[in-house]
Parts: sequence; structure tokens; C-alpha cells
Amino acid sequence: MKITFYAHASFRLEGGGVVVVTDPYTPGPQVSNFDPIDESADVVIMSSATDRFHSDPSHVLGNPTIVNAVEVVAANGNGVVVKGVSIHAFPSMESLTWDFGRDPEDNAMYLFELEKIRFLHIGDIGNPLSDAHLAQLAGQVDVMFALAGANATIALNDLDKAIEAIQPRVIIPMHYFHPKGRLKILPVSEFISHFPAGEVTMVGGPELELTKETLPATQHIYVLEQSR
Repeated sequence: MKITFYAHASFRLEGGGVVVVTDPYTPGPQVSNFDPIDESADVVIMSSATDRFHSDPSHVLGNPTIVNAVEVVAANGNGVVVKGVSIHAFPSMESLTWDFGRDPEDNAMYLFELEKIRFLHIGDIGNPLSDAHLAQLAGQVDVMFALAGANATIALNDLDKAIEAIQPRVIIPMHYFHPKGRLKILPVSEFISHFPAGEVTMVGGPELELTKETLPATQHIYVLEQSR
């Protein structure tokens, strides 16, 4: 299983003959300022269809199947299987306290499985995870893609509580400040300061390889560098 960090909340996961891309941003200086993905995928999963920082598959090549996690929530509480990838979604919402200049919008967290590894992408959630969702996810996540920039997304203290409840084996921070990006969010150093130094690995590049057998026995954080 190969994981590549593109930028913001977008990752490429390649395993079992399938490529999944998560939450593709709109590239270019008018929106994210990140470069296009310009690589092919089989499946693109988005936490909504309305957020330009999380839901623009136009620059993903290869005619992938597009999955809007909000629609998965609405259509089928049992999840869906797309090209062999099992996907479950959990309703969430943008921050109820942040002033967007508009009403907060729905989005969704999503849990999917590749090569027997269970991945949770927490989308663009802006509030604490509900007790019901924490109970559903506890012990069911191997790798968590965690929003680490705070501000308009989940507060870091609330994220700490979610991590403690869910107990993922691996945490990969995303959605944090990068000089190339346009959002005023926290640097990843703020997030990793909440954990002992021995639990954190600065990978030094955008890629990480994992298998079910090589998942760490105890919780570990891998900080990837963006590639776009």
C-alpha cells in the first residue's frame, strides 16, 4: 500500500490494483494555489461536492468513478462498494461557529478499505465528532487522515479527544498551513506538539508505504510533505 500526499486534504492511495484519490482541491492561483494532480485514479472520494478545496476531480486523469460521501450518507446507511473499495460515510458539517459569510454546509467523513487497511478521512468537519460517531468508529480505524489546521475546521483539543476515542494505529495530518496555500490555518507543528516526540515521524517526503502487517503496534504519527 503506497500513500502519497498531494496537498491540503488530497491523497493518493494505491493498493490491491486500485488507486483512490481523496478530496481533490481546485488547482491554480484563483483558488488553492496548488498544482494539478494530473495522475490517473480509479476512484475519487469527496467529502462534499460544493467545496472547491475538497471537491474538484477535474484534474484527476483516467475517467475515475466519483463518489460524493454526502450522497453515500443520504442514500445508504450500509455504505457502498465501488470498484472493490468498501466505503462508509458519516454526516458532518462545516463549523457552526466560524463566520463563512454564508450558512455552514454539509460534508461527510468517510471510512474505506484497501488491502485490509481501514482508512478514515475526516473530510472538512468543523465541530467535535458526535458521541455516536466516536462509538461507531472506535477500534475500526487503522489509518486516520486528520485535519490539523484548526480555525474553520475541528479544534485541535476536540481532535485530540476524537483520536483518543477512535484509537487509530496511524495518524497522517492534513489540511495544515503551507506557504504555497492560500488559507490562514495552523502549521502542522501545532498539532504534533500535542504528542510525545517519540510518537512522531517527519517522513521527509510525500510518500509512505504500509501493509496490514507493518502497521505500528501503538499509535504513531507520520507527517508527509505535500507534492503539489
